Amino acid sequence: MKFSTYLTHIAGVKIYPIISLLIFVVFFVLVVFWMYRLDKNEIARIENLPFDDQKN
Repeated sequence: MKFSTYLTHIAGVKIYPIISLLIFVVFFVLVVFWMYRLDKNEIARIENLPFDDQKN
């Protein structure tokens, strides 16, 4: 039996792809919103982290 035939027997299975898409879109929008609100000095600090030789 194929995996898709198992899914046809689950009641309300059509809502799961919609919920997962909504979760992805909300997360993506939040990350984009956070990115645009981030301070330019903080972006410069994060950019230089791999090159920073100072140990904390």
